[in-house]
This record gives sequence, C-alpha cells and structure tokens, in this order.
Amino acid sequence: MKPATLLLRWYRVHGRDLPWRKTQDPYRILVSEIMLQQTQVDRVRVYYKSWLKQFPSWKKLSLATNAEVITAWAGLGYNRRALMLRDVARTVNLNGLPQTEDEWLTIKGIGPYTASAISAFAQRKRTLPIDTNIRRVLGRYLLGIHFPQLADDEKIHGCTEEFLPRRGAYWDVPQAIFDLATSICTKSPDCARCPLKNECFASKNFLEKTVTIPKRSTKKPKERQYRNKPYPDRIYRGRILKTVRERVTIRSNQLGPLIDPMFDQHLDQEWIDDMVSRLIKDKLLKQHRKRLSL
Repeated sequence: MKPATLLLRWYRVHGRDLPWRKTQDPYRILVSEIMLQQTQVDRVRVYYKSWLKQFPSWKKLSLATNAEVITAWAGLGYNRRALMLRDVARTVNLNGLPQTEDEWLTIKGIGPYTASAISAFAQRKRTLPIDTNIRRVLGRYLLGIHFPQLADDEKIHGCTEEFLPRRGAYWDVPQAIFDLATSICTKSPDCARCPLKNECFASKNFLEKTVTIPKRSTKKPKERQYRNKPYPDRIYRGRILKTVRERVTIRSNQLGPLIDPMFDQHLDQEWIDDMVSRLIKDKLLKQHRKRLSL
C-alpha cells in the first residue's frame, strides 16, 4: 500500500475536527491560514468563528477600517497579519479571485506556503504546502533527516511529486501530515505508533534511541529587546495596542507605567516613543494632537 494511502487511512480515524476543513471557500481558508501562523490551533478556533461573524466575506473585510480590523484581531498577536489580510481582501475584491498558485503569489502578503495552501485546500490543486510540520515529517520520512531545517525544503519539494497520490483525496494529504506532526511525529517522535514507520528513513534511529533530541529543533528567532526588559519589544507593542484600544485615546508619555511595571521615565521614554513610531508606520496606530488611537 502506498504511503499516502496509509496516511490518509490513519487520518480518517485520528484527524482533528477543525472548522476550516469543512469548507472550500478560499476566503475562509485564507483566514484560517493567516490566523494559524504562530498561533495555537485551540486559540484560532475561537477567533476564526468571531472573525467570520464580523467579516463573512472578501467584500465585508475589504471595507473594514484599520481600527475595526485591529480590534477584531486583539489577542491573536502579530497585528500586522490582520491588516495584511484586510489588504488581500481589497485586492481580491478589486481584481477577482486568483485561480493558480502563481496568481496568488502576485498579491502582496501572500507567500509560497499560503499560495500553495489555498490552492490545495480551497481549489483542490495537487500541491503540497511546506511548513514546519510538513518539513519535519517528510524530511524524516523521505530523506532520513532527523531535524529538517528550512534549507532542506528544496530537497523535500523535489520528492513530493512521488509522495502525493494522483487520485483520491490528495488535497487531504497535507492536513493528514499536520495532524501526524502534532500527535506522533513531534520533536521527540513516537515512531512505534506511526503509520509510516516501516518505510521512514529516520524511524529506525529514533526507535533504537540513538538520536539526541535537541532543546530546540530550529534556531530561536532573534527579536528586538531593549535594555534590561524581560520580554522582546513585540510583547510591549502588543501591550501598547491593548492600552490604546481600552483607553480609546492616550498620550505617548502616559504609556510607560501602563505597559511596563519597571518603567523608568529617564531611561525608557525614548524606547516607548520609538515603538509608538513603528506602530504608526505600520498603520496600527495614528496620532492626532499628541493623542494616540487605533
């Protein structure tokens, strides 16, 4: 039996019941994909439902203001994703729905993975989007690489043509791999339970426990972090947005103590002002007469 067939058989029994797997609407697929970037599935479930209630279509989202979008996104983090999603909706509403991966890639904010994911899940194209999960499973199964990295994507992609079935629900293969990666083929895999273990080039070493499991399988991204602050700027930027959202308007020089218990007016105000400037540049905040608002 072909490996993809074994995998799909396993998926029919063990696959997760997720709302975005019950639709072929490209809009709903895109919303889920953008939300799932750097956000846990259980958290996305809640926001996905509320987002679609407020913005059920490309047209409805395309008409939304920055403040409306940021408010609806509040709590998901990485707020620029929300504005990017709204801008994609504006492009689709203006130019029509792309029909191929290459057409999706012409839209600002849509990268190779997202274009491939929409093509596979919404338009049922025979393509395999490669993310962290698929990289790990196929890097191990096809190439025997215990902890595949981004640099291995080209080699993995070169093998996917043979792995993807030509008939049947080939569009479900990526979803099956996602679930295998999160339940069995984790950083420290449970190969004994894996439906692909007999032909996996990495399973023997894992089963024999000859593989050293690293603390991190990928390099920790380098984030901007100021002075002696315990968190990267990303966290404080989120706190600034939350404070502005709750206060409606506020001055930049009032933010410090509200977002940082260790705030020092002399040492930290310039840091706060710099973050505010970047948030304004990213169109997440606006300033009028020294008062900030979404």
